[in-house]
Amino acid sequence: MKVLVIGTGAREHAIVRALTLDSSVEAVIAAPGNPGIDAMALCRDLPGGLLDGEGVADLAVELGVGLVIIGPEAPLVAGVADAVRARGVACFGPTAQAARLEGSKAFAKEVMAGADVPTALSHVCTTVEEVASALDVFGAPYVVKDDGLAAGKGVVVTRKRSKALAHAIQCLNKPDGRIVVEEYLDGPEISLFCITDGTTVVPLAPAQDFKRLLDGDEGPNTGGMGAYSPIDWAPASLVQDVVDRVAQPTVDEMRHQGMPFAGVLYVGLALTSRGLRVIEFNARFGDPETQVVLARLASPLGRLLYAAAVGKLDEVPPLRWRPEHAVTVVVASKGYPDSPRTGDVIEGMAEVGDDACVLHAGTAFGKDGAMVSAGGRVLSIVATGADLAEARHRAYQGVDRIRLKGSTHRTDIALAAQRGEIMVPQ
Repeated sequence: MKVLVIGTGAREHAIVRALTLDSSVEAVIAAPGNPGIDAMALCRDLPGGLLDGEGVADLAVELGVGLVIIGPEAPLVAGVADAVRARGVACFGPTAQAARLEGSKAFAKEVMAGADVPTALSHVCTTVEEVASALDVFGAPYVVKDDGLAAGKGVVVTRKRSKALAHAIQCLNKPDGRIVVEEYLDGPEISLFCITDGTTVVPLAPAQDFKRLLDGDEGPNTGGMGAYSPIDWAPASLVQDVVDRVAQPTVDEMRHQGMPFAGVLYVGLALTSRGLRVIEFNARFGDPETQVVLARLASPLGRLLYAAAVGKLDEVPPLRWRPEHAVTVVVASKGYPDSPRTGDVIEGMAEVGDDACVLHAGTAFGKDGAMVSAGGRVLSIVATGADLAEARHRAYQGVDRIRLKGSTHRTDIALAAQRGEIMVPQ
């Protein structure tokens, strides 16, 4: 089977890397890919861009692939998976209609209500007056979410009412702008990817990511600055609880509403003093959690995703996992997330060695052939180890060998978990 992966980031690099280890996959092509992917798989241009469904479908037919995997959220919401399937090619990723689970926070809340999924209380607002009222009802800390796609940066959590209101106004000023104001959820957060064909649900291993830019969960929200897996401090029953109370009811509700969801249902959770609560759904693999989850997956990824794409997930044998812990640390460019600087030369990648893996997120070749930064999050350094301490040591050893002018990274990824400091509220 030939597989075409759509996307440009470290998530797609991790997917391509996992696919190359699957004996059932004879070739992997990425479009448009990135320089890191290009070193291990064929990369093809997408002249019409990631949102050009017909262009993606044309390329899939031209290449004769058996499966298309769509990495980012924007193509899914734009209906690229629909265009691919309309040409008779199996595609891993939900329809545009089903991808509204990520494309609209308000729609996701409606589905959760219909499926009786535990989540934060919320108000959908379309005016400043409604926002002000909702903020006063819930009180601080204030949680304000852009209803639409915002690349992981549409959420503000703050104790300052003025800051919450300013973010809401900024979102409302967009075309068809609306926002969701929620109650604040206490407790640690967990990400769980659930593979589904629209009926059967197969959970992957949980991970924890770090959304804030700075150590100690300070600074602005980002697309994610690092992650680790497994989650040893979580209750042993957590994964099954999420499947039983969240993922399966949501998949069933979507099917009953006539918009079956097939692909990855990403469940973002908080383990609160009142039990588990869903923070958000995504309709694709999360970045950077994908990097650590796939580093530990021993089962063949291509066969798993193909089974989901063709409705045969119930025939897949139980997943196998490597016992090692995995940690990824994101190296971001100067100015990220507000105004990332690009074009800076990246050095030291060849010095990282075998103890860690360098996945490309925002890189390009400069005019002189040197590797340069081309985005906010530039690299993901992934390492595994016998325990969290070893995985962290190897990942940060790799980060220390990367030279990128003005770059930033967090120094505390997985540190609290390593020290046993994460407490689940009782």
